[in-house]
This record gives sequence, C-alpha cells and structure tokens, in this order.
Amino acid sequence: MLKYLMAICLFLSFLTVQAQVTGHVTNDDGNPLPFVNIYTEAGSNGTTTNNEGYYELKVPRPGNYTLVFQYLGYKTLKKPVSVHSSPVNLDIVLKQESTGLDEIVLENNADPAIRVIQNAIQHRKINAEKLESFTASFYSRGLWRIKNAPEKFLGQEIGDLGGGLDSTRSGIVYLSETISNIALQKPDDFKEHIIASKVSGNDNGFSLNSAQEAYFSFYENTVEVNSELVSPIADYAFNYYRYKLEGTFYDDRGNLINKIKVTPKREEDRIFSGYIYIVEDLWQIYGIELTATGKAIQVPPIEKLLFKQNYRFFEEPGRYVQISQSVDFSFKMFGFGGDGRFTAVYSDYNFQPEFNKRSFGKEILSFSEKANKKDSVFWNEVRPVPLTGEELGDYIKKDQIQEHRNSRKYKDSIDAVQNKFEVSDILFGYTYQNSWKNQRFSLSAPLRGIDFNTVQGWNSSLELSYLKRTGENQENYWSLSSMVNYGFEEDRLRVSAEFEKKFNNFDKDFLRISGGTKIAQLNTNSPLSPFLNSITTVLFERNYMKLFDKSFVTAGYGKDIIPGIRVYGELGWENRKPLINNTDHVFIDYDDRIYSSNNPLQPQVWGSKAFEEHSLVKSNFTVDISFDQKYLSYPDGRYNVYENKYPKLRLGWEKGFGSSDPKYNYDQFKAQIRQNLKLGNKGEFNYTLRGGLFSNAEEISLIDYQHFNANQIQIAFGSYVGSFNLMPYYEFSTNQNYAEFHAEHDFQGWVLGKLPLINKLNYNLILGAHRLTTFERNPYSEYSIGVDNLGFGKFRFLRLDYVISTYNGKKDGAFVFGLKF
Repeated sequence: MLKYLMAICLFLSFLTVQAQVTGHVTNDDGNPLPFVNIYTEAGSNGTTTNNEGYYELKVPRPGNYTLVFQYLGYKTLKKPVSVHSSPVNLDIVLKQESTGLDEIVLENNADPAIRVIQNAIQHRKINAEKLESFTASFYSRGLWRIKNAPEKFLGQEIGDLGGGLDSTRSGIVYLSETISNIALQKPDDFKEHIIASKVSGNDNGFSLNSAQEAYFSFYENTVEVNSELVSPIADYAFNYYRYKLEGTFYDDRGNLINKIKVTPKREEDRIFSGYIYIVEDLWQIYGIELTATGKAIQVPPIEKLLFKQNYRFFEEPGRYVQISQSVDFSFKMFGFGGDGRFTAVYSDYNFQPEFNKRSFGKEILSFSEKANKKDSVFWNEVRPVPLTGEELGDYIKKDQIQEHRNSRKYKDSIDAVQNKFEVSDILFGYTYQNSWKNQRFSLSAPLRGIDFNTVQGWNSSLELSYLKRTGENQENYWSLSSMVNYGFEEDRLRVSAEFEKKFNNFDKDFLRISGGTKIAQLNTNSPLSPFLNSITTVLFERNYMKLFDKSFVTAGYGKDIIPGIRVYGELGWENRKPLINNTDHVFIDYDDRIYSSNNPLQPQVWGSKAFEEHSLVKSNFTVDISFDQKYLSYPDGRYNVYENKYPKLRLGWEKGFGSSDPKYNYDQFKAQIRQNLKLGNKGEFNYTLRGGLFSNAEEISLIDYQHFNANQIQIAFGSYVGSFNLMPYYEFSTNQNYAEFHAEHDFQGWVLGKLPLINKLNYNLILGAHRLTTFERNPYSEYSIGVDNLGFGKFRFLRLDYVISTYNGKKDGAFVFGLKF
C-alpha cells in the first residue's frame, strides 16, 4: 500500500512540475528583455523574465491557456498555448510600441499631458481607494554586486565578503529570495507570512526582503525612500514637475494609454524623472519608469535608483493593479562601487477576502517553520522568476564555500592569522577570537586610553572584555568586562567590572551586574567624553568635566512585557566621595582664562567640594510605552516596527534611600513624550517633552540633581532634539520640579530647494526651539536656524547652526558645528 501511495505522490508531483511554460523573450534585434510580465489571461498566475530574458510560468494544471506578454514600451502580445505532460517551450519576440499623437488636440497651446495629469491628480484618491483589501502571493529577489572593492576600508580588512569577491575584487555580495502570502486592508492593516526564505552562502539566514519594505505607492503624495520624494501625480505635483506627452497607444483591452515624460523643474528637489503611463478616462497608473538620484534621497553614495512598475487590469476592483516591480540601483564611493536590483512579483490576487477581527493584529510579519531550510527542489518548483546563470553560480559557489568555512579546521586557520599580535594593536587594541566556539577576548589600546583632566592629570584606562555568543544565529550573548584606570596626579588606581547577559531576542530580557570603584562625572549621563574634555583642557584651558569618586554595586534587569511595553529596573549601593583638582598645569596659557574648580556650584573656589562624602541605595524604574506597537516575528527574534502615528511615552521613578545621611534620600518622578512626524514634501518635525517632580529633595547631593543635556564646546553629535546647544553643563541643574521642551523641523529641501543657485547645493534648512522651565529660575530658551547636508561631493555629514540663547533678558549667540555619522 505504501508503494502505491508513493507512486501516486510522485505522479502528482511530476504533473505539478511539468505544468509549466518556459521560454526566452527578445526584441526585434534579438536582445533579451528583462522584467517582461507574463501571465494567464483568465487566471491569476504570473511571472517575469529574469535579467537574461528567460521565464518560467507555472500553471495549476495541464490544459489550454492564453498567455499575455506585457512590457513597457512594447506591444502587449497574447499567445495561445497548450500545456500537457511536459514543459512547453515558447520563445517570444516583442515589437516596440508605436506611439502616436495623431488624435491629440491641443488646447490653448498647452501640452496634452497637462490635461491627463490634472485628471490623474483629481482621481488619485478615488483610484487608490478602489483597492480596499486583498490577499496575494508575493515573491522578491534581492541582488547586490560590488566592483573593484579595496582590500581595506578605514583601516579594517574587508576580506572577500563571504566568498562574493573574485580576484578582481568584484562579485555578488548579497543574493536572497522570499516567497510569502500577504494581506492588506485599508487604512493600515497589513500582514505577511513568509513561506520560504533563502540567502546565498547562509543556510541559516533569513532574507531581508519583505513586501512592506518593497511597497512604493505613487498614488500617495510622497514616496518614502530615505526622504519623502514627490509623486508625479501628487496634489502639488505641478510645483515640482513639467510634463510632456510623448505619445499614446492602446493596451490589450483597447484602453488608450498616455506615455508622459516627467521632468523636474529643479534638479535638486526631492523628485523623480522619467515616464509615467496613465490610462485615459480611468486616469489610473498603467506603468512607471522613474529615476531618483542619491541627491534626491539624501544618500550621496547612491548614483541612481530606477523604479519600474507594471500594472494589469482586474475586473473585480475595476482598477489596474501592480503585478511586478523592480528597483535598480548603483552606487560609488571611495573609488569602488556596485549595483543591484530588487525584484517583486505579485500574483494570485483575491480582491474579496473574508477578513474578521482576528485577521490582523500587531504582528505584521511571520515565518513558517523551517522557512529557511527549503531545498533546491522546492525552490525550482515555486520560484516564479528563473535564476540567471550568474545567480545560479553564486548559490552553488557559496554553498560550497559555506560548508568549507563552517568547518572547525578553516575557522581555526583564520583565527591563527588574525590572532597574531601586531604593532598597530598598540593603537587600535588587540582581539583574540575562537570562531568555532563563538567567543572573543579583547584588550583596548593603551595609547587610546590616555586622557587629561584637572582632577587626575594625565590618566590611562585599560579595558579587558570577554564575549560569548549563543543561539542558532549567535543572536544572544553573555559578557564579562573590566576597566582599570590610573590617575598620575592622584596616584590612584581604580578597578571596576561588569557582567551582562542577553537571554533571548524575543522579549529581549537582559541582566547587568557591575561593581568596583570608578571615577565618574557629576552628571552621570556623561555629557562630555574624556577625549573631548582632554582637547578643551589641553588646547583651550577649559576644564568642563566635573568628577567624583564612586564605589558601587549595581544590578539591573530589563525586558519587553508585551510588544510596545518595556520595563527596566535597577538597584544599587553607592559610596560617593568628592574630588578636587590636583593640577593647575596649563599647556597654552590664556591671559583671560583660568581653570575652574571641580565644584560647579563654586567654580572660582579652587579647593571647594560639591558635596559631602556619603553612601546611598539607589533604585531606578522605567517603563517605555509605544502605542499600537507593530512588530516582525523572525524565527530568531522579534523586532519592533517604528512608526510615528502616536507619540512614545516614558515613565520613570528614581529613588534614593538608606543613605548614611538622611538628607540625601529623595524621590523623583519623570515623564517623557517624543514623536517624529513626517510631513510629506514639507519635511520632518521632531519634538520631545520632558518633566520631573522631586519629593523630599531639598538637600540632596548634586549627583542626584536633574542634569540637562547641555553643551559648551559648540560641537554637536547625534540628535539635536532633546539637547541644549549653548547651555552651561551644570548651571541649570536642579532639585526642583522642571519641564523642558525641544522641537526641530527639517524642511528637507522644501525651502532651500526653491531658491535659485542655492538649490544646487542640496542643503536642508532646519529650525529649532528649546526651552527649560524650573521651579526656582526664570525660563531658559534657545532658538536656532541651521543648514544640514553640508560637505563636498558624496561626503555630506556636516551641519552648521546659529543658536541664540535667552535667559534673564540676556541674549547670547554662537555657531554650533555638527557631525553626523
């Protein structure tokens, strides 16, 4: 009986595999046509040709079919075909579409494209709403090549990138595929279930390609590609584009298609250029061939992005619906470059799905069990777009390389080379690793740990650490580290240690235990790095960093209770000792400057102390709340999707108790709200609101005051929202109730992009406002105007702001120089 069942299964499998049509699509000159859409006229099965023009169309069963071959710029071809017991080969030659303007009537000498685009804009929302809900099958493929890669980048060995680079330092460095089922219901319900995922060279990896990331709707006013690019049929599109009717033709349904050339009015705007195809009378998108530049998306290394979308008419929604998309890109930087393509194919649409309240939830991406373990037989059966020779060769090569490089012998041989000590390790640090056991031991660079401050004088730090990664994809870890610091003027050695363990990648619970003795800043958020303080002290006679001695034992634990709610609790004992300056040595003596004391409350009194020595038990409890948090469920972890629909809330309770002196006991209750709002072509608006209430805090230590993100060095790093640009580090620290507000609007070219000559610089105008209100002081305010995206060529990581601060009727102004990495 078992033999009969096996025979039946093999027979059915044979029929399934053989019910297909294969072939090659070329033009009149014999050149292969990539990305041609092929689908059955009566059904929902479809595919596209690969880069070499080859296709494979799977049909549900043997029978007679009419295949439709559709390609922008070429005449749509319908071809009957009979599919029986063996694959049918059907090669196709497509003829270029002959567009004409004979039937076009000019009105007031205006280009006919104006009328078409006006109607497309007028019907934009109506057409978008016609597709309210659906389910579909989704296939994606991502490929990324590098050409002429250097052997080292920023001093680090690049290697062959997993076997992708050949002897010319060129080749495929990323190739992956995904097959999934997707469901959508407007306004914002979406779900994707990945059936199969494949990454070349990693049989345990999961593709980064997802349907939501691949979805670009030109029916929206803007298309988000790092920045918000204006759609050619946006409500305000005529402010950004010129249009020209290149010609018209009829599709296979007899509908008139308008081919319209889209040209930017200003090249430096956040725009596209190319062609958009609009269906007459329906005013729907028939196809897209639009290009964006790295300047437009504000990623200078990108040279261009080419979006190509193809649509097919479906009777059910009465709308042309996207059936395929390709995004081609190229990049170049530091003398090397590359290119790639992300392909997406939609099929098996169902426009009348039976959704209920349980159809959607917070989980928007999930995987089938062993989705990344499908063999080549499975992929050959279900892959809608055949592999090119290059892609097939990459899979075969990297599978062999992976098997070899996963062996202990290979890993040990690589480690033996990399673990050799070199002279450069004195500058960059030394790492010893055992790849087979997924463990690493590191020793920081002695020379890089040398700093100068007025408490310790010259001091040196040395860090030793051990890291052990665990989990199938090494997504979890535990680590041990120790910091040794010695101050020469103090003649004092301090040693601290820390243990940290990340348990899993789902609720992301982790434990941290630390203890020892260390020198710390009075503002324990460390607003100034030792390196920058060394520069300001040595070169400018400005010793901004204020320090104290801390002996401590602390334990902290954090985890996600549910998606969108994360808690963190910390409990520790501290003994705090005040410190004073031990050196007044200056390197450059400025006549109008002297070092300040280590007590910010009495900066002119050299030997004064900021507080009395005391011990304290301190607890800190924080809850982070992200409303309507959606997430991606991968087999090795859960990852939150960050959206701006609602603000994010943080609540905290900080408590000092059990002090050696009761006056140092206190409570502080904190709250924070922050949000990043994308405003389409008008840029982004960010804001942060913070506040705190103190209780029983009249005589607490300066360490436990609320300190603010201040800045006196006129150099800014990272985010500006949440920080003050000119505020002195400790002048406004408080043990009273407080509230602070930060806001910033990045116009992303909406203003400067419209100014002649200036728009060629591709700069962004930024306006900012910051305000602090405390119980015992008048408000402190800052206002700024800045320019972002500064630099030369493809190096755009600079920002310059002019900031005005106001306090007690006094105004100060200064330029603040920013760095972005």
